[in-house]
Amino acid sequence: MKLLIQIPCYNEEESLPITLAELPRAVPGFDRVEWLIINDGSTDKTAGIAKKNGVDHIVNFTKNQGLAKGFMAGLDACLALGADVIVNIDADNQYDAQDIPKLVKPILSKEADIVVGDRPIESIEHFTPLKKLLQKAGSFVVRIISNTNIQDAPSGFRAMSREAAMRLNVFNRYTYTLETIIQAGQKNQAIISVPISTNKELRSSRLIKSIPTYIRKSINVIIRIFVVYKAFQFFMTIGLVVFLSGILLGMRFLYFLLIGDGAGHIQSLILSSILLGIGFQTMLTAFIADLLSVNRNLIEDIQYRIKKIEYSKQNETRN
Repeated sequence: MKLLIQIPCYNEEESLPITLAELPRAVPGFDRVEWLIINDGSTDKTAGIAKKNGVDHIVNFTKNQGLAKGFMAGLDACLALGADVIVNIDADNQYDAQDIPKLVKPILSKEADIVVGDRPIESIEHFTPLKKLLQKAGSFVVRIISNTNIQDAPSGFRAMSREAAMRLNVFNRYTYTLETIIQAGQKNQAIISVPISTNKELRSSRLIKSIPTYIRKSINVIIRIFVVYKAFQFFMTIGLVVFLSGILLGMRFLYFLLIGDGAGHIQSLILSSILLGIGFQTMLTAFIADLLSVNRNLIEDIQYRIKKIEYSKQNETRN
């Protein structure tokens, strides 16, 4: 059994040595533990620092691609290297690496496909009250959409089995944290949380440059994922609301028409017609979107099968 610990990095020459110093080289249940970093177009000495501190594998981007792209590139590299389990941890030493055995245990015992570290949000001193509230609100929304019970959706400290990693796709460039949970829930993968510890802050978050930006981008991510994975419900709900609004306005016009005052309410009739047309078209879109989602599922299944064959051949060649 091989465990690969991946770390997405962008200009982490100061914090990376501290993070690497805490990583384990032996974890119960695994014969080999290797480290991999994704050097996401760093302009400092991140890659050199990684080599100097014993990192086994480095994925290099010539230009910064963003956290989500880096995460997926890391998964691909780990799978190609024959990882049975992959752990993702941040380069800023936010998470306590001593919790890695706890994180991978449910995967080894076949209780889960993906395990997400649940931080003690309330006791993290450098989190402002507003940030704590946003973390909880975001996690609540993700739980509803994904039909999971993940308490700390934005947590980047997570472990996944080889099979789960091969089935993941990230379409958003901003972050992978929310999308992967929602995707796992929609694909009926077993995903659970385990409580973890955190370390003192080494630097401020690069993902949350400002609270308004974070809120805007998170809402955008959630809406896009909802459209992708619950397309029928999304468009049908909008279509029904608009269509029923049109019916109500039409009934209003009929009421005034019956009492002899229809001429003064032609605007209601026009607006009713417009809403009925838009609502009907949106409901038709729901059925088209549902057909597209079936297509997407078939394509993802084909992609999974191709990955399985490709990575198996790579591992056979390497061995």
